[in-house]
Order: sequence, then structure tokens, then C-alpha cells
Amino acid sequence: MKKIEAHDIHKYFGDLEVLKGINLDVEEGEVIAVIGPSGSGKSTFLRCLNKLETITRGNILVDGKSFVETVGDKVRYAPEDVQKEIVCSMGMVFQQFNLFPHMTVLENLIEGPIQVQKRKRAEVVEEAERLLAKVGLSEKRDEYPSRLSGGQQQRVAIARALCMNPEIMLFDEPTSALDPELVGEVLKTMKALAEEKMTMIVVTHEMGFAREVATRVMFMADGIVQVEGKPKDVFDNPTNERLKAFLSVVLK
Repeated sequence: MKKIEAHDIHKYFGDLEVLKGINLDVEEGEVIAVIGPSGSGKSTFLRCLNKLETITRGNILVDGKSFVETVGDKVRYAPEDVQKEIVCSMGMVFQQFNLFPHMTVLENLIEGPIQVQKRKRAEVVEEAERLLAKVGLSEKRDEYPSRLSGGQQQRVAIARALCMNPEIMLFDEPTSALDPELVGEVLKTMKALAEEKMTMIVVTHEMGFAREVATRVMFMADGIVQVEGKPKDVFDNPTNERLKAFLSVVLK
């Protein structure tokens, strides 16, 4: 079953066209790694999938439900209740951890489910503690974010997104703000999610993760998808000159 169908996605910022007709269909359980040089539109595309950015033209369906469609020259988003349902089905993890500094780790996890989803506190606390164990941070439940390393904060951010019970996880360069020695612990958590068949779209500079974990790799440059395919084909047999140039730099 297709979890996401994004067709002909365009995005302008003023006169600058950042996305120039992006297409991506994502099947349930797939892990899509989106790679490419800075400024290629990767993060903008990801943010368009959950309306952190509105699109200029195109169509997006999530679980077969229309999220946004273009009719003539008009872009029409779904009614608010449908939008909320769709957005809540997608968890998002950013470059920066975006944890609430005045809340403990546990409080960060339970805030969304209680306030947004109106779930019972006892149920959410139990779920949050299970997720903290899953990311290896049970002993940090009562700490404040400032007392955690960057890798620990990012794992809390992943657990917080999972606490909303999403069906799809979006990752926007989740390791780019981390010191190199902390990257591995976050990638290990993401790899475990992939092994559990979580549907994931990951914008990343970690080529090892893209090669080993992704089911498909999408290479973006200059606002378009230059290459899309299986990791082995993208990394071992590149034919696109733009991709070759990119890999020659990042795989040194």
C-alpha cells in the first residue's frame, strides 16, 4: 500500500523556484534516503509533506487521502480535520533537537499525546517509558535536556515523535548537528526503526546509512530528482554526471 504519493511538487520562495516538479511514491515499510548537495531542495521537499511549507503546485496523498491538490491554478488543502489527521500520522525529527528546555525528558515525550491527542496521562507515561527504554535512555527520564549529550537529545527527539504513534517518520538531517562520535548512536536507533518496517523518509548526509539501510535512494540537485534507485545502483553504478560529482566529494 502506498503511504505517500507526491506528484509534480513545485515550491517557490518569491521568484526563486526551489522545487521544480518532484515526484515520489512511498510504499509501506520503505526507507527512502534523500541525498544531494546543500541547497538542492531536500529539506524543503520534506517539509512540504507535512505542511511545514505549503506547496506552490502539485498533489500529495497520504494513505490514499488527498492532503493537497492542484485544480487549474488553485492549490487546495484538505479540510482542517483531515489535515490534522494526516499531519498527526507523520512524526518529524529535525536537525536541531527542539526539546522543551524547561521540561524533563519524560515531560517532553508526553506533552504532545496528552495535549494534542487528548490521551490519558497514565497510558502515555507507560508508552513514553517503553520508548525511552527502546532508545536506551530509561535512566534519563527525569533529566532536563541541558544535561544530555547531543546524541542523547536527538534520541529523545526520536522517542518523542514516536510517542505520537505515527505511521510515517520524516527525518531532516538528524545527525548533521552532532559531533562525529555521537552520530552512530542516533543512526543505530534509526536502523532499528527500519528493521521494524517503519515507513521512513530520511534527508541525510550519512552515505553509509543510505547505502545499508535505505530501500531506495533519491538524489536531488538543483530542485529536481536527478536519480532514483536502489542503493547499490546509485552508489556503485552512477551514470548521472551530477551524481558522480557529488559522490566523488562525499565518499572521499
